Amino acid sequence: MSSPQIQGADNLGRAIILTLLTIGVFGVQDAVAKLLVQDHSPFQITMMRYWGFALFALVMVMRQAPLRRALQSNMPRRQVLRGVLLMVDIWCFAIALQSVPLGELQAIVIVYPLLVTVFAIPILGEKVGIFRFAAVGAGLLGALVILRPGGVALDWGVGFALASAATYALYIVLTRQVSRVDTAATSLAYGSLIGLLMSSAVGVFFWQPMEWADFGLVVLTMITTCIGHGLMVYALTMAPASVLQPFNYFSLPWAIILSIVVFEQWIDAVSLLGAGIIVAAGLVVMARERRKQVRVVLPPVPGEA
Repeated sequence: MSSPQIQGADNLGRAIILTLLTIGVFGVQDAVAKLLVQDHSPFQITMMRYWGFALFALVMVMRQAPLRRALQSNMPRRQVLRGVLLMVDIWCFAIALQSVPLGELQAIVIVYPLLVTVFAIPILGEKVGIFRFAAVGAGLLGALVILRPGGVALDWGVGFALASAATYALYIVLTRQVSRVDTAATSLAYGSLIGLLMSSAVGVFFWQPMEWADFGLVVLTMITTCIGHGLMVYALTMAPASVLQPFNYFSLPWAIILSIVVFEQWIDAVSLLGAGIIVAAGLVVMARERRKQVRVVLPPVPGEA
């Protein structure tokens, strides 16, 4: 019979594999979406993709509780704001896909964990020491390296990429806040319904007929959305999010590979260096946060008050 330690190690290994698979699936989704937004409005593509996600999310919610009960929130305004921020993030990312190469786009938006640290100070009242502040500063410096003169073209696409990172970071911070008083089912219900309403209300005005081949690609984005979120949920049942979070940085090399293979767009060496600085800074911030959490939950030493 396997010991609990071995079973725990097996679960952690499976969770890491599932996390990497999740990132792989979402990367394919981004590449397909980039193909689609070259000929179709990002708002139309986002709307159609969100139909698939909303269906998946609502099924997940109703497996845990009736929808009416799931919508009973202790912070309804914050829940609505979360849904709005997530939808704006997805819109901004889709618009940025039109002009920013996939590798550089992922290198820019991956700055969001550092922005989470900054936004958590006024919203959650978190205290950030000089060490984490220095890591955040280094990460933002890495972003400036990518956006240097002669690097990524400073057009509206880059602006939307930065807006995507900022809105997603705010979404994460508010998610932490509402999780103190609401269930995960409530957060998922609000996020899916608000996004469904917003994406449909805007996307319908950008509707245009599409070829069957393009429609097939849209269906593929719906399928990959559901598969990706399903894998992510399953992975989180096996290991805490704090343990799996660093593996999300695999999205950067995967995006670079897809950019080269699918679009024949290479990331230059200096931009790659800037992306590396961002990743390193993000990992430092995560390590410090995790160390702080460990200090909080450790039991007292026997004999101490």
